[in-house]
Amino acid sequence: MDDTAILFIDHIDTPVGRLAIVVDAGGSLRAVGFTDGHARMERQMASQGFAFVSKKNPGGLTAPIRAYFKGDLGAIDALPVTFDGTDFQRRVWKALRKIPCGETCSYGDLAARIGNPRAVRAVGLANGANPVGIVVPCHRVIGADGSLTGYGGGVERKRWLLEHEGAARADSQLRFA
Repeated sequence: MDDTAILFIDHIDTPVGRLAIVVDAGGSLRAVGFTDGHARMERQMASQGFAFVSKKNPGGLTAPIRAYFKGDLGAIDALPVTFDGTDFQRRVWKALRKIPCGETCSYGDLAARIGNPRAVRAVGLANGANPVGIVVPCHRVIGADGSLTGYGGGVERKRWLLEHEGAARADSQLRFA
């Protein structure tokens, strides 16, 4: 099998569940997500001709993600990521990486940031299709009223991630109720 078709997968335990980290042969993250929702991603990547090989700390990328969960919140900021998706999705995902740790923005704010303020629903769909959770921080996007909205890993995990990052203290609009 060709090396470009191999994806390396590692798993770590976090305070909010088991996390899968998928890295390509070039050393870029291709997917990060909680394993209780990862079967769909694995099936999708397998249907695209990728094979998974278990490997500890592939590309050295598991260690910074582990460090993030231990409190080094900046450890994941510069990790290399390869995005597969539409041009629009990739614009949204790149904009997500620009939301600083400890801050949040609304879907409308994110749509405006990519130069398409009327694309709020499309931004929400792209946000939900983000394959590289946590590193591409879709959890930092909230409702216009400050409420927590859907998150692929579950709203309780979103709440935990935002509290871990200090967003509850930094963003007075954030509503955890």
